[in-house]
Amino acid sequence: MARAEAVLLVADAPLSPRRLAQLATLADATEARTQINRLNAAYEQAGTPFRVERVAAGYRLFTLPQFAFWLGKLHHRDAELKLSPPSMETLTIIAYRQPITRADVEAIRGVQCSEMIKQLMERNLVRIGGEDDSLGRPFLYETTRKFLETFGLRDLDELPLADRLRRRPTTEGSPASSDNAPDADDTPPVVPVPEAS
Repeated sequence: MARAEAVLLVADAPLSPRRLAQLATLADATEARTQINRLNAAYEQAGTPFRVERVAAGYRLFTLPQFAFWLGKLHHRDAELKLSPPSMETLTIIAYRQPITRADVEAIRGVQCSEMIKQLMERNLVRIGGEDDSLGRPFLYETTRKFLETFGLRDLDELPLADRLRRRPTTEGSPASSDNAPDADDTPPVVPVPEAS
């Protein structure tokens, strides 16, 4: 359990159970999940400010939400994570309607969005997920693993009102929008340690 805790403490991105088992020299992914459950029970019993949570494609060590104010002062995270209202609107549309073209985002927002999409891509919250089959083959935009990590989501189905607001792919061959986690071999982006939500 101590090895699993040490690995989670220094990890700069979520770790899959299999990767945690490799790094902590545990038997397998099942033992890794067992150690995570034991860690969380020990944290709760001792009243510590920590919790291991599943986010995106793996597990991370978080602090409890009530410590966010003090930790935010220490790390100056507000500036890093702050999005302008137009950026947040654009990100919300992409998250719920992905994969989506820039023209469709602009039709929903009613204003030009190329600069907002560019900023979201620079922050690694949005990526190009393919090309649409329509005239001119415009890019399709979708959210990234960092989006899930930043907002503390396991997958896109955890978005508020996802069952009513998310668009589901209806044809074969269209880009997947329900599973935004990358393959296990992908290297996750580096993100600051967020507080649990």
